[in-house]
Amino acid sequence: MSKIKCLIIDDEPLAIKVIENYLLRLNEFEIVAKCESAIEAFNILQNNKIDLLFLDINMPMLTGIDFVKSLEQKPEVILTTAHREYALEGFEISALDYLLKPISFQRFLKAANKASQFIHTKEAAKTPAKAMTAPVSTSSNNDEERFIFLKVEKKMLKVFLDDIIYMESLKDYLRIYTKEKEMVVHYTLTKILENLPEDEFIRIHRSYAISLKKVNAIEGNQVELKNGKMLPIGRLYQQTVKDTIYSKGIMPNS
Repeated sequence: MSKIKCLIIDDEPLAIKVIENYLLRLNEFEIVAKCESAIEAFNILQNNKIDLLFLDINMPMLTGIDFVKSLEQKPEVILTTAHREYALEGFEISALDYLLKPISFQRFLKAANKASQFIHTKEAAKTPAKAMTAPVSTSSNNDEERFIFLKVEKKMLKVFLDDIIYMESLKDYLRIYTKEKEMVVHYTLTKILENLPEDEFIRIHRSYAISLKKVNAIEGNQVELKNGKMLPIGRLYQQTVKDTIYSKGIMPNS
């Protein structure tokens, strides 16, 4: 299994050193380069294969968010910042994770493991055994036992519909969150929704779809799920989401 090639981008040398020291403890990752600006990072990306960016958001000249949006070929991204208020912007670029400075090694390790799982799953999907795109199969004989089959790594995994909390689009891939696990499949959010009951699952954002059964509350332009997760409602989806939730009596329309 090849190492995950990383680029660290931060305008604070001390912050770069922290990420560098953490990565050096993990054999699975390789630091290709370090830099202090988005402009310098752009030049590095032109000449090197990079799998993963550790990217500061608040940088001079060009923010980390705007830098990622400017790229045609985008590596995976883990955002790093001292500013909690930028968290929602990470949704817009499908960042794998969001690390708030000062970053502990325990929290860093969790993000690194998430990145490793996603990147290696994506690489596996490029092999000849690329059956992850097989049609979704469903069973509806029993309301409590309905399920879909999804290709996860090298096996077809049975996923019960009532266990799905929400789904996150990652370009041509999809991360599905259930009660007990997360899984990444080579599937698009649009395609999987075509195969799920439309009265139970709804798209709330270009990057997110949720199970209506798992909605706990709507707060402003965010949905709170029963596991405590807050997800943004995209501007184009706001009215549809609220109308759908209210019409189903999930919460009063007031």
